[in-house]
Amino acid sequence: MLIVLSDEQCLLSDNNDLIDDCNCRISDLIELNNQRLYPLLHKIVNKNYFRFFPVNLRKKCLFWSDNSHCSRRTCAIKQCPIEDLPELLRDKILHPPESCLVNPNNSSLGLINKNISEEHQQTIQNWIQYDVQSENFCDVDDETSTDLEYIDLSINLERFTGYTGPSTQRVWSAIYNENCFFLPDSKIYYDLKQKRLNAHKMCVEGRTFYRLISGLHTSITVHLCAQYFFSIVGGGYTGSDGRWGPNFDEFKHRFDPETTGGEGPKWLKNIFFIYLIELRAIYKARRFFKGQTFFTGNKTDDLHMKELFTKQFIKEIKPYANYFNEHNLFQNGNRLLKAEFKEHFRNISHIMDCVGCDKCKLWGKLQIQALGTALKILFTEQTIQLQRSEIVALINGFNRLSTSIYHLEQTFKTCIKKDT
Repeated sequence: MLIVLSDEQCLLSDNNDLIDDCNCRISDLIELNNQRLYPLLHKIVNKNYFRFFPVNLRKKCLFWSDNSHCSRRTCAIKQCPIEDLPELLRDKILHPPESCLVNPNNSSLGLINKNISEEHQQTIQNWIQYDVQSENFCDVDDETSTDLEYIDLSINLERFTGYTGPSTQRVWSAIYNENCFFLPDSKIYYDLKQKRLNAHKMCVEGRTFYRLISGLHTSITVHLCAQYFFSIVGGGYTGSDGRWGPNFDEFKHRFDPETTGGEGPKWLKNIFFIYLIELRAIYKARRFFKGQTFFTGNKTDDLHMKELFTKQFIKEIKPYANYFNEHNLFQNGNRLLKAEFKEHFRNISHIMDCVGCDKCKLWGKLQIQALGTALKILFTEQTIQLQRSEIVALINGFNRLSTSIYHLEQTFKTCIKKDT
């Protein structure tokens, strides 16, 4: 069990090294991740195919009117010049699809009457949207939208931005309490307002849902603690007047049992749970990935990218791909419970549009989409089909989890040690 002690020690007890519901040892995952996957993922996500993420940061918040937009420099997104984009993505921006035109010289006898009432047009659009989104566990941004931007993730790193207070608390409160588990008659309802949760008493679906959100939240918190900005005295908060580094006091405050009602160690453990789920999804989609060209226009780089991912990476995760078994969820064809689970998760992706910090929103949307894509792969009843944005999100999201595990063992090593 992971314990952050008040004397700046963290205990990893071999007696509780197993990840609940997965029968996999934390120590084995740490070795896999830190020795093999973490350096490999670093190479993969810095390739052009995974470096540019299409995202719409201008969507309206559907849940409340948010005037608390972060104006700090560290919250802002660094724009990606069009010339830096791979050729394929550059063409999408410079040459959007044009509408087909009818040749006036052609005979009108063969023309089809395409007049459809506005009501029926909207109905058909709803059908199309339903068919496209039916297998999705999150809201995927429309890649044809004029508000879509390609963001260079390599120059917009996830780290502490100073975006704190009521606004960010409201987002996480909506995710945990108001959005997903507010229906008393819900099959996966449980009271998250209590400080102590008896997770072992929940149904496996409810327990899984909570641990996914908790693991994601915890992973993001670890990133911010590891990449914290210490401003110089009197220098203000500009993102340049100071230094970046790990904040051990903040890490302790976030995960110490004394400040978290004993929950902090469980939250840390949930990182490994979501890590296994996304790992399982990537491996399950291996045939789909092997059929991808990872095209960017640079043939040499594309071939190297495919070699790294479909051969080296897939080979490394194979021995760990079956520790999580998705068939333990929604047994006996429980479609209603699955639909409810899916709908709750989609709502979470909409909540991310309410984040008032652009950089936080970027990484929040990416990591929610990564988890949603993983769930889509695990539970789809159709042939796996993914958009480019889903592929980019999934691998970058998994890299974020990998980075969190690396930080737990390396960055916070002075605070974390094994019981002897």
